[in-house]
Amino acid sequence: MAYKCIIAMVKPNLTDQVVNSAKKAGATGATIIPASGTGAGEAKTFFGLSLDIRTELVLFLVSDTIVEPILSAIKEAGRFSEPGTGIAMVMPVEQTAGMESQMPGTKP
Repeated sequence: MAYKCIIAMVKPNLTDQVVNSAKKAGATGATIIPASGTGAGEAKTFFGLSLDIRTELVLFLVSDTIVEPILSAIKEAGRFSEPGTGIAMVMPVEQTAGMESQMPGTKP
């Protein structure tokens, strides 16, 4: 089976909505990593010091056949059409290990 990794960078207050929407669309789980960064026009300062912009990286490892509905659900739940809310990307996955214990129907 072929897999893709969907990486979504979302605001922490939207993470639960993004994960729940992705699960409804077929994702079986997610890995959430706290992060910080800035986007275009988003850098804020306080007395000349840059402030961290909190974000979370949400990683989904999914079958390549269900990438589109999951990505669409992430985009809507994360409100990505609004400036500064987040982005998502899809990357190819060449090999996996341990998937048989995580996803029903996979073979070692």
